[in-house]
Amino acid sequence: MEPRPTEVPRPIQLQIADAIRMRIERGDLRPGDSLPTLAELCQQWSTSMNSARGAVALLKAQGLITAGRGKAPRVRIPPARVVRSSERHQAEKDLAAQPEVERAAVGEAETNLGMSIQDQDFRTEYDIITIEAELAQALGAPEGSAALRRLYESTDRRTGNLLSHSTSYIPVELLEGNPDLLDPSKEPWPGGTMHQLSTVGIEIMTVVDEVTGRMPTTVEAQTWGLPDGVPLLICRRISLDESDRVVEVSDAEYPADRTELRFVASLKPWTHHKS
Repeated sequence: MEPRPTEVPRPIQLQIADAIRMRIERGDLRPGDSLPTLAELCQQWSTSMNSARGAVALLKAQGLITAGRGKAPRVRIPPARVVRSSERHQAEKDLAAQPEVERAAVGEAETNLGMSIQDQDFRTEYDIITIEAELAQALGAPEGSAALRRLYESTDRRTGNLLSHSTSYIPVELLEGNPDLLDPSKEPWPGGTMHQLSTVGIEIMTVVDEVTGRMPTTVEAQTWGLPDGVPLLICRRISLDESDRVVEVSDAEYPADRTELRFVASLKPWTHHKS
């Protein structure tokens, strides 16, 4: 979309914010560049300090700039993006079939986050919950039955910011053949969930990703280290076996400014062409 002003009667702070936003969109102001000072904005636009501050606040709310007490406003430098592709499901399944030494050498830190596990603090929690209506529908399990809920969380040791967060749900009855699957001390499990399920005779054949988005709460923004204006992507992953039975539902959150979701669809060829 070509840079254009907001098409409503605009107060002065919106006019200033629009002008700066369009300079950013055109590339006249690049990531890391300083914005005009508040005094310069006041002089250029013949306006008050309150209006200049309002313009900066609007740009910050849009996620276009970084600004803070005692810091000059600058065009925001986008963080590195992590690509989360649907192709990774096959890679995870292939890895689960490898010997333990190979499974133990690769995990989410390397495949999804592109960083060593040594740079992270990894935390997992297990508990048994009663399946309520919404989850029962997602799992195709009886309401009131038991599910293993697993929380996975990784934090950057350097910044203290959250790197990944997900919650997994598996009906307990599917795991009864291997008590180790109910033991959090076995985490991180070499080969992940794909291999865990294989130990009780379950093979994942279909993975469905459902993605929505929402704005973070103040606590979530602080935990993830999110600047103003950046939403969270919410991804529900549904894993099915060869009989199309749902065996796991996993909910994960990803910051939209540092995540690229890539879905690859393999299409079957035409068997014949209509004339």
